[in-house]
Amino acid sequence: MGKKRRENTAKKRAEVKRKRSLGITSLVIALALVLFVSAWVYTKGPGRSSNREPKTSGDYVTRETKTLLTPALFVGKTAMAYQVAQEIPDVLDQLYCYCDCDKHMGHLTLLSCFVDSHAST
Repeated sequence: MGKKRRENTAKKRAEVKRKRSLGITSLVIALALVLFVSAWVYTKGPGRSSNREPKTSGDYVTRETKTLLTPALFVGKTAMAYQVAQEIPDVLDQLYCYCDCDKHMGHLTLLSCFVDSHAST
């Protein structure tokens, strides 16, 4: 009886050890996957391009082709913002808009917010 009991105890210990090592292995794989996905998301985020050289005015192609709304349609700071947009459209056309209107409204750049009343809200 004693020999059988020792064998059962040894089997149980081996099984616990195997389960523990499987849990640690799973944890390491999960952490590696999280790190990989985080690095990928970070490098694919807005404003991160592989070309770090600033564009010169001759190299830039305008993305937003629609005409801007006139500042006369608005009052106060909103009118001033639309006026500035008319004065520096090339700058705004190179900037990313962080309100996610590119995903929901089809806007291309920050300048796109000024072709409709989106920039006034």
